[in-house]
Amino acid sequence: MATLSELQARLESIRAQRASGVAEVQFSDGRKVTYRTDSQIAAAIADLEHQIATMTTTPVSTVLVAGSKGLDA
Repeated sequence: MATLSELQARLESIRAQRASGVAEVQFSDGRKVTYRTDSQIAAAIADLEHQIATMTTTPVSTVLVAGSKGLDA
């Protein structure tokens, strides 16, 4: 499992490469990924953003429900 800082670094790399118009990304660990279309790059960015959001947000633990019959007391 990648750490939060690793995921953020990957996201920065992919966003920079997408902005430059280059379809190949090389990460700091030496891996190379070549994307065929912009939609593949967009999907990779969305996936990384989802992983980062999952790691940084706290889950909802309590849900309060209130009801009323609409009658004044």
